[in-house]
Amino acid sequence: MSTEIKKIAVFTSGGDAPGMNAAIRAVVRASIYYDKEVFAVYRGYEGMIDNDIVPLDARSVGNIIQRGGTILKSARSKEFRTPEGRKQAYDNLRARGIDALVGIGGDGTFTGLHKFYEEFKMPVICIPGTIDNDLPGTDYTIGYDTATNTAVEAIDKIRDTALSHNRLFFIEVMGRDSGYIAINSGIAGGAIAAIIPEEKMTTDELIATLDKSDKRSSLVIVAEGGKSGSAIEIAKQVNEKFSYYDTKVTILGHLQRGGSPSYFDRVLASKMGIAAIEGLIQGKTDVMVGVRDKTMVYNDFVTTMNKDREIEPELLRIAKILSI
Repeated sequence: MSTEIKKIAVFTSGGDAPGMNAAIRAVVRASIYYDKEVFAVYRGYEGMIDNDIVPLDARSVGNIIQRGGTILKSARSKEFRTPEGRKQAYDNLRARGIDALVGIGGDGTFTGLHKFYEEFKMPVICIPGTIDNDLPGTDYTIGYDTATNTAVEAIDKIRDTALSHNRLFFIEVMGRDSGYIAINSGIAGGAIAAIIPEEKMTTDELIATLDKSDKRSSLVIVAEGGKSGSAIEIAKQVNEKFSYYDTKVTILGHLQRGGSPSYFDRVLASKMGIAAIEGLIQGKTDVMVGVRDKTMVYNDFVTTMNKDREIEPELLRIAKILSI
């Protein structure tokens, strides 16, 4: 294989996130700017195995920067987890002369690309596209800002009805094992508490917080992966101990994954897409693009995959002060 990269393929994998299309657009146009041929792999690793690979040009990615989801689609692939599946994917790529890969996704995408690089030494770079903002090595992941804004808009609407009826609302937000959406939407939405996976809050502690505030209409934000249970379970526990709370539960769910990306996610995705192509040209591989203190960085895959991102202590402190 030539040491000079000439043909690059881009794909999306795992859960969709607003801003993925902006990243695809940036990868395609940066590749063409640097005189590289660029290909799309549809349906992630599954499409790589099924040979669902097509060439792209600059016009192929016109009018997509404002669209949510991913035009390249996404799919889980059990077959890619096998040596035979990965070999078929590699053969399909090489049959077109493709000599580098850019993946847009989360830790599952990283794991697949890292294994692919280990076995075939094809240069690979990943762009972090996940609403969870749970990856170390970057201050923000693509889609997180939009998802959090979507959560805040919903919280504001729910607050209106909570105040009208003196109700206690438990609002469950996404984030998997990360509490970033919950803690920040809780602060921005004026919630009395945010229950996150990184910290366990008992029912007694929550009720003490509620009683201390002396309110009958309040909002509690619950991260879906919290150790204290789901929003439904927590609301039930509160009702069993204190029936004077008129409790309601709202689960925002996949509402947070859709919609037009915010300006922040569009710009972030554009920067990361260009950085991915420039990194490949510079000889970087087996890394994830990230942004730290407004500077683009490249993080080793192994380090990224083996670390959990912690919640910033300052966010916890701010949430505690504002809960009174």
